[in-house]
Amino acid sequence: MIYTMNIYGYCRVSSTDQNEDRQVDAMEELKIQRSKIFVDKVSGKDFNRPMYKKMVSKLQNGDLLYIKSIDRLGRNYDSIQEEWRILSKDIGVDIVVIDFPMLDTRIGKDLMGTFIADIVLQILSFVAQHERETIRQRQKEGIATAKAKGIRFGRPTQKIPDNFQEATGLWELGKISFDEALQMTGLKESTFYNKLRIFRKNP
Repeated sequence: MIYTMNIYGYCRVSSTDQNEDRQVDAMEELKIQRSKIFVDKVSGKDFNRPMYKKMVSKLQNGDLLYIKSIDRLGRNYDSIQEEWRILSKDIGVDIVVIDFPMLDTRIGKDLMGTFIADIVLQILSFVAQHERETIRQRQKEGIATAKAKGIRFGRPTQKIPDNFQEATGLWELGKISFDEALQMTGLKESTFYNKLRIFRKNP
């Protein structure tokens, strides 16, 4: 039986609130079936991604894989190089990077073409990792600057209710139940005890 080549597309965005439509549209313009377009909404730090792993399990020698740009495949220099080798050499898949036509394993399969493609891949994967590291450094610097200005991160601290002293006093005297004290203050049990500790330290 002669095997018929399948054409796949892989798309990735870093989080659930990012939109993958631009990548998917590019795949559909190439007439790739929607059922063969795999989308992950996770970080590109490694290849432990559900849809990517599902796609790779379907790939066979002679298949064709499209990605929009090299950073959609990954953002770590060494892992991109290794994954590219696994896909193109071990599995035998042809890979096309849409935004960079020189990265097309279907062409230039002679020694010079392979050499040039390897250099381009190394450069682009290096750039992908460099951009990731730059973003992380800017995030760290931004957080440090914000903290220096007194900006606090995380959930805002809930203020002690105005009637907290009255409610805790009645509760401690046994005039109301603990549940009634919670109702008076509008606090949850864990928050009530946290506020009580703060209140006793700073009455």
